[in-house]
Amino acid sequence: MSAQHLNDGSPIPPSAGNTRSDDTHCPVGTPFSFELYPPRNAAAARALPRTIQRLAAVAPRFISVTYGAGGSSHASSLDVVRHITQSTPVPAMAHLTCVGSSHEQAGRMIREFLSAGVTRFLAVRGDPPVGAPADEPLGDLHSASELVQLIHRIQAEHAPYREISMPGLTHASAVGRREKVTIAVAAFLNGHPRSRSVEQDIDTLLAKQAQGANLAITQLFFHAEDYFAFVDRARRAGVTLPILPGIMPVTSPARLRRILELSGEDLPSELSIRLEVEPTDDGRREIGIQHAAQLAERLVAGGAPGIHLCTFNQPQTSLAVLERCGLIDSSALEEDSAVQASVETAPTTTTPLQQASKQKENA
Repeated sequence: MSAQHLNDGSPIPPSAGNTRSDDTHCPVGTPFSFELYPPRNAAAARALPRTIQRLAAVAPRFISVTYGAGGSSHASSLDVVRHITQSTPVPAMAHLTCVGSSHEQAGRMIREFLSAGVTRFLAVRGDPPVGAPADEPLGDLHSASELVQLIHRIQAEHAPYREISMPGLTHASAVGRREKVTIAVAAFLNGHPRSRSVEQDIDTLLAKQAQGANLAITQLFFHAEDYFAFVDRARRAGVTLPILPGIMPVTSPARLRRILELSGEDLPSELSIRLEVEPTDDGRREIGIQHAAQLAERLVAGGAPGIHLCTFNQPQTSLAVLERCGLIDSSALEEDSAVQASVETAPTTTTPLQQASKQKENA
């Protein structure tokens, strides 16, 4: 069987299995990426440019930016994506939801992201508004598969095949390749809340792949065995795209409860107990970092193609996880602390993200 590759051409390990490594670190060069959410107030907008700079400095494969259901955070997400693409060399991945959107609205949002230089998307259906009937269609697009198909179609219109001049032939040209997009989709290891069975979740992932999805990112989870079991089932069913595990360092009991509420995952009892009995914030932070690093190491040793860290817009914790995994040097954390201290004492300046946030507050 030939080796699989990520969308940028780099090789990834074979499908996850039951193998484990005694090495306490991830292999050098293991791909990693980050997830951010748009700022929710002026204070968050002031902090976000520095957060992006700190994350970009360790050369992630991409930084993804979340997106509210029905486009509720569209403008803020677009501001963050533009900041990433214009101020860092790191590709931005734009989340897109489609529930409640018309074809026209969804198409307009996709074109705006493409015009901002985005070539990576995470296409998800999104949650219906609270109180909406479960069986009532909302908008023109009813699934992530339809959104994937729409992104590809609009990208084809946005970036048609280009002409390449032929050396030595003044009036001759050849048709060059059209720029391709990476479209990631969600994978639900332990079942989507509205799914009837594990088989339905796999069939849904197959449908997304058939429409052109070329990467899957999992919901948050806490046990490596859940990831391995899901990948094995998916591979047997015919899913071939890379399945990237989503991990969040859980540093407080409140955050753990919130994650469980959103994901529907079972309570990880050992982690929960450790967080509950630890009396200090620093101690709980260390527990979260340790758990996330150990989970990442097991996943990569078992064949995961990389690590996708949900940062909760707190870069120091996610960077500490990578340092614990051996993927960034500890000096990067020391230098980052020094730079952060200088930023806190520097004169205040207004960034485009802050300006955009202020305009929204004043609107």
